[in-house]
Amino acid sequence: MKKKKILGITGIRSDYDLLSNLYLELNNDKDFELKLIVGNAHLSKTYGNSIENIKADGLEILSKIESLIDSDSKTSRIKSLSILLQNSVDIVSMYNPDLIIYAGDRFEVIVGALLGSYLEIPTIHFYGGDHGTDGHIDNSIRHATSKLSTFHFVTLLEHKERLIHLGEDKERIKVVGSIAIDRFINCPPTEIKSVLNNLSIEKNKSKYCILIYHPSVGEEAICARYFEIIIKALIDTNIYTFINVPNTDPGNKSLLDVIDLYKNNNNLFFFKNMDRKNFIPLFKNAEFIIGNSSAGILEAPSIPIPAINVGERQKGRLSVKNVIFVKNEYNLICQAINKALSVEFKESIRNIKNPYGNGKSTELAMKYIKETDFIKYVRKTEDPLTL
Repeated sequence: MKKKKILGITGIRSDYDLLSNLYLELNNDKDFELKLIVGNAHLSKTYGNSIENIKADGLEILSKIESLIDSDSKTSRIKSLSILLQNSVDIVSMYNPDLIIYAGDRFEVIVGALLGSYLEIPTIHFYGGDHGTDGHIDNSIRHATSKLSTFHFVTLLEHKERLIHLGEDKERIKVVGSIAIDRFINCPPTEIKSVLNNLSIEKNKSKYCILIYHPSVGEEAICARYFEIIIKALIDTNIYTFINVPNTDPGNKSLLDVIDLYKNNNNLFFFKNMDRKNFIPLFKNAEFIIGNSSAGILEAPSIPIPAINVGERQKGRLSVKNVIFVKNEYNLICQAINKALSVEFKESIRNIKNPYGNGKSTELAMKYIKETDFIKYVRKTEDPLTL
């Protein structure tokens, strides 16, 4: 039997991690041929050259596309989008995959959806139907991509309902949970001392937290000040902190300048792209995660550990009681840190359940991919008024 050709499109470590488990399963299945188009931040030394993660996973790269305009401007993202789209069209047309898959809400997903729509190739959008109230462009990109996509593999029933309200036929929507959580739940236990040793960290730094902070829409001019407030609160609380570099959104350069100011602080460890074998156990053994990353809402409840979400980003998304939402004010952040470290709070979240997944999402997604005839859904004919 002829192998079904599947093409994944990825532009940054965060979207790759959303589907990495599924990529590995598809790559190991005799019925499929998986290849990836890799672009944007994956090829940037500034953001950790995360294409090496893909190579380490043994996945075949169909094409590397240098699409990132490495700038702080509002125009840079749409220019990067256009470069990726322009340079992908002939590559995708010549490869002629049976299915295109992409995940999340960054601009690569709308590139994948446009390619599928115009080349009449079935597509699956993973993680559609989610929504935050922070006004970030990613919300609009996510919803627009859903309208252009053939099929949807969503995380929650709530996300399915939102897509139905957007006019998508429920027949083309499957609730599979979060594939990204599978690797957290199923990762073999690793002695944290060996991880710290791998990172050349002193063994007495076994109590620590992780800070992941990205620029937010409308806060490009002040995000550096907010970032520094969080860092100062962590230094003053005297907890060792691992700090991930920000993503490529406008405002990121000023955050990198803050990192440069504090790079020699002995209580801080900055990293661009930590490999999964170290990052997952590091995450699972942290006292808490802080910043505005979706990891605090999506992955942290599976451990569980407290998550301090600072500012507006991620607001409006479903969360459970491990998440502490706080304004970006020094005193409030310090209070939230003390709460997260308290025995009482940790005990209160010990038995929470993660609504986003149970570790079996990859298995369910594979089942639907094998069973579904996606080609019959390429030309959407339903009228939203009749759904």
